[in-house]
Amino acid sequence: MGSASELIGRPDGARPMTKTQDFTKVMQDMMAAFPMDTKAFEDAFKTQAAIGEKLSKVALEAADKSAEISAKWTKDTIARLGDVTAVKSEPTDYTKAVTDFASASAETAAENMAAFAEVAKKVQMETVELMLSAGKDFSEDATAAVKKATTEATKAAKAAAK
Repeated sequence: MGSASELIGRPDGARPMTKTQDFTKVMQDMMAAFPMDTKAFEDAFKTQAAIGEKLSKVALEAADKSAEISAKWTKDTIARLGDVTAVKSEPTDYTKAVTDFASASAETAAENMAAFAEVAKKVQMETVELMLSAGKDFSEDATAAVKKATTEATKAAKAAAK
């Protein structure tokens, strides 16, 4: 026989390989010893998925509205730039065009920032409503699960006492 390093991993079986134990049967036996109702888990998953869907809808609506505001702001700015870049007959007309552009841009910026603030406010309100609703749903689910578990434990205790 060769050295230990030569025997490791040899296909001819010169050194026995360890075999991983299959825990499937052990887990099945353990789970059978502790029966539980998976409906509570299923309901919790469904509730969580519904909340995720509603939150995604809120986020997507906010992104859509924000994109609309940004697009309108960009179009307005480009339209005003046309006035600034137009040929003027007097040098003072250029100054006036730039001043008017800056003034209109500041006004538009204020309007658009207010619009973005409204979007953020709406998202915040809808998110809080969803979280409050979700908390209520989770509380009701937990209460129902605890009542059911208490009832089953009481039945099991009475059966064991007989």
